[in-house]
Amino acid sequence: MIVLSDVTLRRGPQKLLSDVSISIHPGYKVGLTGANGTGKSSLFAMLRNELGNDEGTVSIPPNWVVAHVAQETPAAEISALDYTLQGDTEYVELHKQLEKAEGAHLGELHARLDAIDGYTTESRAATLLHGLGFSQDQINNPVNSFSGGWRMRLNLAQALMCRSDLLLLDEPTNHLDLDAVIWLQSWLVSYQGTLILISHDREFLDAVVKHIANIEHAKLILYTGNYTGFEKIRAERLAQQQSAYEKQQREKAHMQKYVDRFRAQATKAKQAQSRLKALGRMEEISAAQIDSPFNFKFFEPDKLPERLINVEDAAIGYGDTMIVENLKLQLMPSQRIGLIGPNGAGKSTLIKYLAGELTSKTGESWHAQDLKIGYFAQHQLEQLNLDQSALEQLRDIDKAMDVTGNKRAREQDLRNFLGGFGFQGARVDEPIKPFSGGEKARLVLALLVYQKPNLLLLDEPTNHLDLQMRHALSVALQGFAGAMVIVSHDRHLLKTVTDELIIVHDHKAEAFEGDLDDYAVFINQATLSAKNAKLINSSSSMIEVGFEEQEFASLSKKEQRQQDAQRRKELQPLMNKLKKSEKQLDELTNKKEGLEKQLTDPDIYLEEKKESLKKVLFDKAKLDKELNDVEVEWMKLSEELEAASMMIG
Repeated sequence: MIVLSDVTLRRGPQKLLSDVSISIHPGYKVGLTGANGTGKSSLFAMLRNELGNDEGTVSIPPNWVVAHVAQETPAAEISALDYTLQGDTEYVELHKQLEKAEGAHLGELHARLDAIDGYTTESRAATLLHGLGFSQDQINNPVNSFSGGWRMRLNLAQALMCRSDLLLLDEPTNHLDLDAVIWLQSWLVSYQGTLILISHDREFLDAVVKHIANIEHAKLILYTGNYTGFEKIRAERLAQQQSAYEKQQREKAHMQKYVDRFRAQATKAKQAQSRLKALGRMEEISAAQIDSPFNFKFFEPDKLPERLINVEDAAIGYGDTMIVENLKLQLMPSQRIGLIGPNGAGKSTLIKYLAGELTSKTGESWHAQDLKIGYFAQHQLEQLNLDQSALEQLRDIDKAMDVTGNKRAREQDLRNFLGGFGFQGARVDEPIKPFSGGEKARLVLALLVYQKPNLLLLDEPTNHLDLQMRHALSVALQGFAGAMVIVSHDRHLLKTVTDELIIVHDHKAEAFEGDLDDYAVFINQATLSAKNAKLINSSSSMIEVGFEEQEFASLSKKEQRQQDAQRRKELQPLMNKLKKSEKQLDELTNKKEGLEKQLTDPDIYLEEKKESLKKVLFDKAKLDKELNDVEVEWMKLSEELEAASMMIG
């Protein structure tokens, strides 16, 4: 296991960690949290042996293979598939030896390759790439043909390909779309090694991790449970402070007012139910964020037309390539739309069109005379004036607004406004060139908010934001009076601020009847269907299998519901057996953790505890065998269920 004993870690004069002692057992899935700058990435560097600790000891089993996502990708000419395969170093080394081997040694190498399941390694690499959004054609393209974001996906695929004992992931969802995030979540849940994960996506953390290691005031404390459980514990502690309690009550009142307004306006039952559930959780989250440095709200728009945009039969794209066709969309005040769909289907293209950065090839569009758009996209971070300070850039916007009839603000008012976005003291006067990605994203949001838009177009606004800023943005968006269209892989943000979903796929943009949980099921079913199609096609070239996504689109909603109900009925016996097996696995795993905890107690190794030690070791050996048998049974049932799903589907 990983053991930190009295560890102190400094960055210059600043103590990031002070006298930290913590143990992480094999198989633990840990979410590493803490405000930006508290030392999360430095801790990762220390665990990778790239950064030395100043005091104490760090112990990691010497035979453990540690995997992490490289920050740089060489501009190589090898294919994406071959680049991913390099993550499995044992497979790569065996292949090198096979190229030179002869005679009996050749047979020995093939046996070793078979032992590591090496004959399915290329298939495993292709599956990883498909899950992360690469098409069949793309996996054969050279690495140097991909953009920066896609190269980061390749680095992630290479890290997942590694047969690791310890996997360190630092914001792995930053360059992924929602579909890939859902796929990665499922992959990590089934990962057998030890995982330490830095993420600002609370839905992702809740689904994947079972422990939280939180850095606060240079201390690292390990909590049992997911991120929601950690927030409850932290909220209870902070709420004991009277001033904190009062702020929490104001936050609750604000959200209750919004819940009441939403309840009165909601027209879609399933989406409304999901939204209200998410808003209910917001109260707990707010309690845990009461000491957040971020506190801002959207101003009331100067004018709010009854209708903002109307689009009829528009076709949008690049050159002769059409991305979205027959687009019909009407945006009204208070309308809150989340755009979902596979990567490359046209979500960002649609946002750009609404922002006026693209024109339609056909169709008609109408914009209100008083339409004022607030557009956030990643490229806008690059358009900031790096030589100016945050205050200077806000002052320029205030000056431009003065021309349109708004009264100029006092400098102190501008400073107070920037303070709500975490820019305090001298920081507001410093050139922004050395600012982090998160600070630049916060500045772009601040400049956008200040301009009082009546339509918000947000394309992945949370990419560089930490959990506290994401929460502040969610709360602020709830009070926004205009319309908004959002693309985001942050499901918590989508759940708490959107009322309806539009799926962009197959050159169409149409309403998605359901909530994000339904969409996750839809994605997983489509992935399974694609996998089954590949399996069947490999066994017989005469069999053609359609993707469930295509089937989903061709069936009516009623037919789809009837078909889903019939499938569930037919699969129920197997599903019940699988649930029983999963329950056994959980119970045995908990027992195993209890025995392992006893073995970490130094007292058990005392001479007088010799018999107790023997019993614990005997019980653990017996439990390990039982656990292995149940795991085999669980895998067998899973394969049977997958095969049965394929036959029924």
